[in-house]
Amino acid sequence: MIRVMVVEDEEQIRNILTKMIERTEGCKVVAASGNFATAISDFIRVRPEVVFMDIDLGGESGLECARALTEVDPKVKIVFATAHSEYMADAFEIYAFDYLVKPFDLERIGKTLKRIRSMSEGKAAEEKAEPSYDKLIIRGKEEIDLIDTKDILMIERTDGMSRIVTGSDVFLTTQSLSSLEEKLDPAKFLRCHKSYIIRIDAIRKLEVYGRWTYTVKLKDIDETALMTTEKYNEIKAKFSG
Repeated sequence: MIRVMVVEDEEQIRNILTKMIERTEGCKVVAASGNFATAISDFIRVRPEVVFMDIDLGGESGLECARALTEVDPKVKIVFATAHSEYMADAFEIYAFDYLVKPFDLERIGKTLKRIRSMSEGKAAEEKAEPSYDKLIIRGKEEIDLIDTKDILMIERTDGMSRIVTGSDVFLTTQSLSSLEEKLDPAKFLRCHKSYIIRIDAIRKLEVYGRWTYTVKLKDIDETALMTTEKYNEIKAKFSG
């Protein structure tokens, strides 16, 4: 089932769009929001896979709303559904999946949703067969970085950002540690602390930091991470056979 959210400031159009979406097999509207603030809170609450977004939300920017949603979940598919065709180029800069212009056509909406469903089913089958941990994709405002996960030594969460540290570079992203952890091979990386993920084979030395914590010194960089006693015991058991 594809979970869809509608963000449209006009209630009548919101209701029509909801009915049109739910006429597509395998799709369900799980939230319908009328403004920027409600859209953000509803999105965090229901975590839809697809968002149909108007450009003009009663004077607020649907483009900025979409940008905020993709910061929360970069995997969400944004479909702009609007009367404003002139914003198409700006929409696709935010990695919009599609751009529909009012008046909406049921067949056109159905095709978009079926394409999303087909992609989701294909991806699910691929992930079930064998997950790939080779690359980490980090989206910035003006560029996209593709990081080889074999180069990552440490990821630190600080000041609302995640710092991805390699031997030669530091990359910043708003993605959470939990989101990044899902994209890394659990056989090679360890969530050693609430604020840190480290590459296991990059550990050089552990030093006692407090009663329940260790400082982790890593190969090839001067930075350090923290590790809890619980995670230290996991590592100890793993390498003790």
